[in-house]
Amino acid sequence: MKKLSQNKFALLPVLDRAPRRTFVSALIACSLVGAAAPALANKANDTLVYAVGLEPENVSPYHNNVREGIILSHLAWDTLIYRDMETGEYQPLLATSWKWEDPTHLLFTLRKGVTFQNGDAFSAADVAFTFNYVTSPESKIVTRQNVDWIDHAEQVDEYTVRLVLKQPFPAALEYLSGPTPIFPEKYFKSVGIEGYAKAPIGTGPYKITEVLSGEGANLERYEGYFEGGPIKKPAIGKIQFRVIPDPDARLAQLMTGGVDWTWRVPSDQADEMKMMPNLEVISSETMRVGYLAMDTSSEALKDSPFRNKLVREAVNYAINRDALANELVRGGSRAIYTPCFPSQFGCDVSAGKKFEYDPTKAKALLAEAGYPNGFQTDFYAYRDMDLAEAVLGDLRAVGITSKMHMLTYAALRKEQRSGNVPLAFQTWGSYSVNDASAMTSVYFNGGADDINHDKEVMALLDAADTNVDPEIRKKNYSEAIKKITEAAYWAPMFSYSSNYAFSKELNFTAYPDELPRFVESSWK
Repeated sequence: MKKLSQNKFALLPVLDRAPRRTFVSALIACSLVGAAAPALANKANDTLVYAVGLEPENVSPYHNNVREGIILSHLAWDTLIYRDMETGEYQPLLATSWKWEDPTHLLFTLRKGVTFQNGDAFSAADVAFTFNYVTSPESKIVTRQNVDWIDHAEQVDEYTVRLVLKQPFPAALEYLSGPTPIFPEKYFKSVGIEGYAKAPIGTGPYKITEVLSGEGANLERYEGYFEGGPIKKPAIGKIQFRVIPDPDARLAQLMTGGVDWTWRVPSDQADEMKMMPNLEVISSETMRVGYLAMDTSSEALKDSPFRNKLVREAVNYAINRDALANELVRGGSRAIYTPCFPSQFGCDVSAGKKFEYDPTKAKALLAEAGYPNGFQTDFYAYRDMDLAEAVLGDLRAVGITSKMHMLTYAALRKEQRSGNVPLAFQTWGSYSVNDASAMTSVYFNGGADDINHDKEVMALLDAADTNVDPEIRKKNYSEAIKKITEAAYWAPMFSYSSNYAFSKELNFTAYPDELPRFVESSWK
């Protein structure tokens, strides 16, 4: 197969995780010595410090698609609609009511008395501007799949706006309650996207007061946040978002009180940290799915072994999903066999071909495909080195050896969209949208991230995404899932659980949509 230049990205060796466990164990032992008086400085100055390993390439919600950016989006911006996590019902947020005029016209009455964090009044002009901007080519947004069902928006009067759809899109309300925040027209036009990325403004319960490139961002409670909606004014006055790439450094700061909250803690470390009297550790399954994506359409990879269906099937049989879920991820993780999360509307798990772990069969399929001794490939990832190494081990056991390229998410996305990535370990959390269109259609309906371009699948998904009859939607999603899994374009592997570790002085509730709601948090 055609190889990428090895000079382009550094190749990473397989790492032994034992030193990290030793480090964490030693750190816990040292911390226990002084655990009787844990640091409470952040509670004292009413500042919640949360630390993660990744930084959004741009804090603008439409110009990044990493989970860390989604967290910021829900803190500093509002959407038209709010979805209640307990009931699943849609509630008024920036819009007080809405109605379908017909299958492609959605009319919104907007909330009066709302102001942006710079004092500008919120109106229909801002809503119309936002959706007309993000659907225009010049916006260069990276979350195109979240708005490409919108044709345009029309301002009817000061507090009424009409959303015009390209075609019927029954999941519209779900998207309008999630990845579609509203921008301030006047301010955005005055500063442009570059200025907005440095000093963003929204209507949300927190205001981003400082963007620290490479370090994170500072936020303060927006005292002018409107009352009467489903989101209440936050109890905590300030939030500091900190980017600490090294996981050991994050945990060290958490244990010594420099950080109040972090997540995605490896399960073995999470178990050890439960001994810490000043910390609380909880686990919760999320909507995020880990999968292997195999490119079958790139001209640059036309000689790739993954063009052969037998090879892709071999990859699927080679992966020990149960071991990954139960022994590494843990915390409620489960094996996944579909290109969607089971709770999403239209995710018919019975339709997916189930590739049970069978390395002997994987080897036989590789031999049948013309690779009796296996082959070597480039393997890309952007997170979770321990999981990536386990997957590499499963592949190596059947004869597929890999050179790993660990990139930032933005760099991996660019390379994959350019057709340079034969095999990648990736994850997707669907922007917390509980509809198969937010995952299956993103990767298999001909968009920028579709690396297979199966026309039959695309037709089925187009029908599923646009039909107002839920039974017809389900039928088309089911058939698409059947074709995708039978073609083995992906190797879906497991659902993610998230291990949250945080100060015992903090009230925090985890939700399955993988969205930490710091707005609801408070100090004990």
